[in-house]
Amino acid sequence: MPTLFAVNAKDLEFGSGADMSKIESISTILAKPEAFVDQQVTVNGTITAVCKNRGCWMELTSDKRFGKLRIKVKDGDMVFPVSTKGRKAYATGKLTAKTLNKQQTINHLRHMAKDANQLFDEASVTQGMVIYQLTPTGVTIAD
Repeated sequence: MPTLFAVNAKDLEFGSGADMSKIESISTILAKPEAFVDQQVTVNGTITAVCKNRGCWMELTSDKRFGKLRIKVKDGDMVFPVSTKGRKAYATGKLTAKTLNKQQTINHLRHMAKDANQLFDEASVTQGMVIYQLTPTGVTIAD
């Protein structure tokens, strides 16, 4: 059963809510993600995308241009509303790394392009990739 309750009329909390005592910038994490893997961190950013099917992930923008970090939960653990796009979010959890081979990378990027209604050129993929994402224990979405 997803955990969702209102903190006030504007804020939404999922799980235990975000731990606001120690926030790390997304740009710092993306600059050296290996140093943060399996570490408990809190990040914040504007929600730019949300899973349309199950609300199982959302993407937060970095404090630096073009950076973003995916916040991903197991289907049903938390359900992020699509209507929260554009709002500020704080997420506390563990940074994970998933290494994909070339074919897995193609499959992943094809899926992402389909979700975004964008074209995808498989020939543009020449090697595998590592996906870094945060698995949260708590999220707070502010207005």
